[in-house]
Amino acid sequence: MSKWLVISDNHGDVEILSKMQAALQPDVIFHCGDSEMAHDDPWFQGVHVVQGNMDYDSEFPLVATPTIEGLKVLLTHGHYDAVHWDLTKLSLHADEERADVVFFGHTHELAVEVTDGHLFVNPGSISQPRGEFRRLGGTCALLTVDDRQVKVQYYTRDGQPVPDLAFVYQRSQF
Repeated sequence: MSKWLVISDNHGDVEILSKMQAALQPDVIFHCGDSEMAHDDPWFQGVHVVQGNMDYDSEFPLVATPTIEGLKVLLTHGHYDAVHWDLTKLSLHADEERADVVFFGHTHELAVEVTDGHLFVNPGSISQPRGEFRRLGGTCALLTVDDRQVKVQYYTRDGQPVPDLAFVYQRSQF
């Protein structure tokens, strides 16, 4: 079993990244872009990270596709996949990459669902939230992954779980 931190859209708020890492103690970290930081910032060492539309450091990849715990991940910011409209283009991208799990940001709105055989997770923005859960002040997602299921729990920027935002998916669903 391992814990995966998925975080996005901190927009220059460097301290919150270390704070969430310390609070949640993940085994793996994924950053979905719009950090507005340099690719060689020490915080990114060992982190799977991609470039967002507000990241001007071209050394960030646009997409990453690591396989961890037997799950292939598609990590992207989402702006090239039109995620503001729907998940159609992102789902096709996931099909093309043969991804089980898709992490994306860009909208600043948290979301989680299984569609077309893929688990889609948007952690929301940790620093500039929008939408229905804006009142939480910023969110990230912590996935607990084992050989049978994936649990997705959303956390606020003060490291507290949001009770109504906990979900369990069987790996056989994707």
